[in-house]
Amino acid sequence: MKIAILSRNSKLYSTSRLVEAAQQRGHEVSVINPLRCYMNITANHPDIHYRGQSLSDVDAVIPRIGASITFYGTAVVRQFEMMGVFCLNESVAISSSRDKLHCLQLLARKGVGMPMTSFAHSPDDTEDLIALVGGAPLVLKLLEGTQGKGVVLVETEQAAKSVIDAFRDLDVYFLAQEFIKEAQGMDIRCLVIGDKVVAAMSRQAQEGEFRSNLHRGGTACQVRITPEERAMAVKAAKIVGLNVAGVDMMRTNKGAAVLEVNSSPGLEGIEKSTRLDIAGLLIEYMEKVFASRQQRLQKSRLRPKTE
Repeated sequence: MKIAILSRNSKLYSTSRLVEAAQQRGHEVSVINPLRCYMNITANHPDIHYRGQSLSDVDAVIPRIGASITFYGTAVVRQFEMMGVFCLNESVAISSSRDKLHCLQLLARKGVGMPMTSFAHSPDDTEDLIALVGGAPLVLKLLEGTQGKGVVLVETEQAAKSVIDAFRDLDVYFLAQEFIKEAQGMDIRCLVIGDKVVAAMSRQAQEGEFRSNLHRGGTACQVRITPEERAMAVKAAKIVGLNVAGVDMMRTNKGAAVLEVNSSPGLEGIEKSTRLDIAGLLIEYMEKVFASRQQRLQKSRLRPKTE
């Protein structure tokens, strides 16, 4: 296959590992900065150009779209879809996962367990909003935050009111979420490829911090998950529409609760903590899906037309 990896930085661990894994399996790989792509949007011959060259000969795309370029990045993925190119994660699914509110609504609609969550912009009754998630302590999250940014743990109702007032003044949308005390700053990242959890790691927040993100100094190690947690992670990825996803969950007194579904999960932490070749498994999955897709296309071409 001729594979294009949509990434702004070829030196990132995840990008370089995907390049390495694809080349080891005999594929031709290019790293394409999606912001440098420009598109010819026509009905008959949609096309994408990059550095003056058409990308019409690409067989498959691995989107590694950063949160800051979701709008343009998904437009590029959508254009590849219009050209009939196989995209590992499709544009609609990427957009759904990036919109935290939409993602949680999709999961809630299908009965996936999650922390009690409320959504607001300028609430008329702050006390009622806080009560909806069980009162203080609670977690407040800006809707656009990533890697733990824009996430605040408030210990008291008065502190919560102050932060919410500040959010109101900033004219932003935010989530209020139940604080899972029993998790003790630990969550689980499940790496889903297709219909399987291929790896799982626990992430532990550093002392004095409740956010377990590795970018925030959290530590990671391999973890054994239950069949129920495994099924929940796969279900969450499928609901959002992702073939490859990082599903974050916490263990609560009521069972596992999904926190987030990530469309471009980083590979460094989970490969190093599990010592598994996740990049290789991802390319292997792409090969199988691409081959199956090609067979279906071939059969459709050979099927006789009816009047």
